Amino acid sequence: MNIIGIIPARMASSRFPGKPLKKINGIPMIGHVLYRSKMTEVLNDVYVATCDKSIYDYVESIGGKAIMTSDSHERASDRTAEALIKIEEIIKKPIDIIVMLQGDEPMIVPEMISKAVEPLIHDDKVQASNLMKEIDSIKEWEDPNEVKVVVDKNDNALYFSREPIPSRKKYNDDIIAFKQVCVMPFKRDALLKYLDLQPMPLEIIESVDMNRFLEHGIKLKMVKTDYKSYSVDTKEDLLFVEEVMKNDLLTKRY
Repeated sequence: MNIIGIIPARMASSRFPGKPLKKINGIPMIGHVLYRSKMTEVLNDVYVATCDKSIYDYVESIGGKAIMTSDSHERASDRTAEALIKIEEIIKKPIDIIVMLQGDEPMIVPEMISKAVEPLIHDDKVQASNLMKEIDSIKEWEDPNEVKVVVDKNDNALYFSREPIPSRKKYNDDIIAFKQVCVMPFKRDALLKYLDLQPMPLEIIESVDMNRFLEHGIKLKMVKTDYKSYSVDTKEDLLFVEEVMKNDLLTKRY
């Protein structure tokens, strides 16, 4: 089975411009994601998909593979789908599963990727999946930069929101809440279908790619992980992650 990772990245982030090349302990953030993703045995290869020559040149300079994409994409999934088409043209063979990996998750570990892919390998009915992790603080739950998800009894996603869901307005007991962790595997046809689907209101309102699938009635399997992975959405996040990663064991391997 041909499984690849694609890391969509652009310099024009609305919340933190230029963040893919911001350094964390001397290494640009996109470099951390690339190095760590390539450690995953389930992936045959890893590419960075970008519309910025500066990112492309950096990836090539460290021996990585980069694909130039359009600068008009609003969603990372659309950029990833375009990159898939271009990669297949280059390698001259179809790809079975694509794992979209966010360029602002510098603490990703190989086991997270392997775990996220399992449902697609073992169940033909599963077309796409995401990781999710239990939220362990009120601050994280209320942070609009953290995408929250609620699921059904079979761990299929019901809705993604930047608001703290489920609500606690009329419920006094403890609430178990989950956040989306941006490791997102797709079957090839599912990702290409995403590219063809019309963007939907809730996707746009929440600014969450995966709501497009849900609004079109396509199931999305959520997979629990216990690994802590911090996304970098602000300068404060960058400083926090840099401190946490000073003793990171994976970093020492690259």
